[in-house]
Amino acid sequence: MTQPKSRKIFVNLPVSDIKRSNAFFEKLGFKFNPQFSGEDTTCMVLSEDGYVMLLQTERFKSFIKKPISDAAQQTEALFSFSVDSREEVDQLVKVALEAGGSSAMPPQDHGFMYGHSFQDPDGHHWEVFWMDPSAVQK
Repeated sequence: MTQPKSRKIFVNLPVSDIKRSNAFFEKLGFKFNPQFSGEDTTCMVLSEDGYVMLLQTERFKSFIKKPISDAAQQTEALFSFSVDSREEVDQLVKVALEAGGSSAMPPQDHGFMYGHSFQDPDGHHWEVFWMDPSAVQK
């Protein structure tokens, strides 16, 4: 089987208040694709190949058979994304906290990689990281 050069990924997350989630992530600088958004769903653009579908809880339930984990009580996954600098890591987490998020873990400095994390208003754990380009092997 031939693997395509690039695959698009859509991560789907249940949220309790779609408008609150939109406002929160807009403050962090994310844009939304109206083509894939509606009353109970919104499509947050991470890149041309990465998207997060935020779905009102009842809408999310229509895609699954198992119960939804309560992200405020359990960790269902870590959602990580890169930024262009160490300073941007700290700035984005600062804005997340000011916008109603909460601290998830203290910053982690590994020299070649720096990260910090926050929880969104629904408790989903987001990791923001920067990696020194010279440390990444081609």
